[in-house]
Amino acid sequence: MGHVQLLSIHVHPVKAFRGQAPREAVVEPWGLAGDRRWALIDDGGKVVTQRQQPRLALAAAELLPGGGVRLSAPGLEPLTVPVPEPVGTVSMEIFRDKVEGVLADDTAHAWCSAHLGADVRLVHMDDPATRRPVDPGYAKPGETVTFADGYPLLAATTASLDALNSLIAQGEHAAEGPLPMNRFRPNLVLAGTDPWAEDDWSRIVVGEVGFRVAKPCGRCVVTTTDQGTATRGKEPLHTLGRHRRLGGKLIFGQNLVPLGHGTIRVGDPVRVIA
Repeated sequence: MGHVQLLSIHVHPVKAFRGQAPREAVVEPWGLAGDRRWALIDDGGKVVTQRQQPRLALAAAELLPGGGVRLSAPGLEPLTVPVPEPVGTVSMEIFRDKVEGVLADDTAHAWCSAHLGADVRLVHMDDPATRRPVDPGYAKPGETVTFADGYPLLAATTASLDALNSLIAQGEHAAEGPLPMNRFRPNLVLAGTDPWAEDDWSRIVVGEVGFRVAKPCGRCVVTTTDQGTATRGKEPLHTLGRHRRLGGKLIFGQNLVPLGHGTIRVGDPVRVIA
């Protein structure tokens, strides 16, 4: 493994929406500043993702100063949504976790519902320091997360994506490849590693910020969703199922938990500590 560096940073202000690729980002205890602080919920209070609604891939969210978002989607006028006042909270469910959040206004609900053709509401996580703990099976006391699937950050490497695409090219769904990194919706993309080197990591430092490597990331149907068209195929799950199965999960990428605060920047060196 040669010189490893941070190739790109990805922040998704609204869970399941298209994100941004800033040149730098602030690392907070619960993830990158502004990442997945917003989410949609259905009438039953369950968080809506691309698993149920692949059309979410076509909507984009831009993070604004102060934590508000500017939403855009095909056929709709862009909408600016401010951070709602925390005058009351609504209960919701995300992967069996019970979480509290603050509802946006009716205009935001209507905009999101119009895009999906289904009734949804937009919710903001007002206090990520207390709202949702990380899975206790892989967390330390006090570690929390926003509306991400389960962990504060997700890292992936270009070498592993190249290796996966080589395997796809040899398989029965070769026409679907090569797949871009956005299928996996990581926060950090690292370059300069060997393929699958991240499987053996337990701690890394990006720039001056340390991270604990909590566990491999089990992948779902979202990875089969073309993030530009919202159509679905067979890959990468077909190939991951043959080559990257661990404990019943199909693995790509590593979940991270920050060990401190700081700012990370594209081009930062990445050191593998353990």
